[in-house]
Amino acid sequence: MNGRIPVVLPPVAGELFSSWIVRHAAFYGVPSLTMLCHCLPEAVSLHVADRTLSRDQANRLAEMFSTDAKTVLRMTFANVQSSVHRFISKEPLQRCSNCKSGPSDPGPILRSDMQGWRITCPHCCRPFQDIAQGDHSHPFDQYHAAALRGEKLLDDDAERGIQTWTRPLELARLLLMRRVPCPFPRNAELWRYRVLGVAIPDLDDVIAKEGSFSPSPKHPILPLHIRPALLAGVAIVERVGPEMLQMLQAHTFGHNRNRFIEETDHLINSAFGLPGPRQMQLI
Repeated sequence: MNGRIPVVLPPVAGELFSSWIVRHAAFYGVPSLTMLCHCLPEAVSLHVADRTLSRDQANRLAEMFSTDAKTVLRMTFANVQSSVHRFISKEPLQRCSNCKSGPSDPGPILRSDMQGWRITCPHCCRPFQDIAQGDHSHPFDQYHAAALRGEKLLDDDAERGIQTWTRPLELARLLLMRRVPCPFPRNAELWRYRVLGVAIPDLDDVIAKEGSFSPSPKHPILPLHIRPALLAGVAIVERVGPEMLQMLQAHTFGHNRNRFIEETDHLINSAFGLPGPRQMQLI
């Protein structure tokens, strides 16, 4: 292949850039990275291109594929803030059984398949299915309405930079910080207690059955069947306001308490008309 791509496959609505390149590579019978490097010799990997494609690179790709740069960039995560990337998986997490191509064809990968804040398909609004675990119980069905509101809050923040009195994505990270349960249970496994469990009391029992629980403020993507709890928690805190953050601070301790105070005091002080940040604990 030389110059412009002779046959261009139109992107599917919401398709991920790397998926589009993979489909072209399959059509032309070449490795995926070879296809990408034919267009962008400096490309390192498909994954990196999904997240860091520049405007200049998008212009070159648009010329190669006889399209426009905006179309190319919309398929990537390059335009979202870097802080959003921690909510985006490196591999597809979920898929919509209603929107897939066919029973034997996994079809193109969509951007929403990678988004760790979503529980529903943005195209048909049906619930996502977990790719890794398949069908699973739904322990947080009673929070469904709040979870959908939380999903919209996080989606507006991640995709459009829209926020209310604070960033919903940051609320999600705060809610995943560890907490000290009160009253303190006997033989407690402290790894499973999160600030989120104050807003969503059912969470403690669900996590206890998981065996392990790795999500954290640094890695905030939850399994799909637990994710509604986080989304509902964000919606609850956002609706109540900074006053709830003040209550949640009391459930943290030591280093986690210092971090929580550092990231929330300016919001609480602004709401109550109080002076600057407090002295941090030394323990």
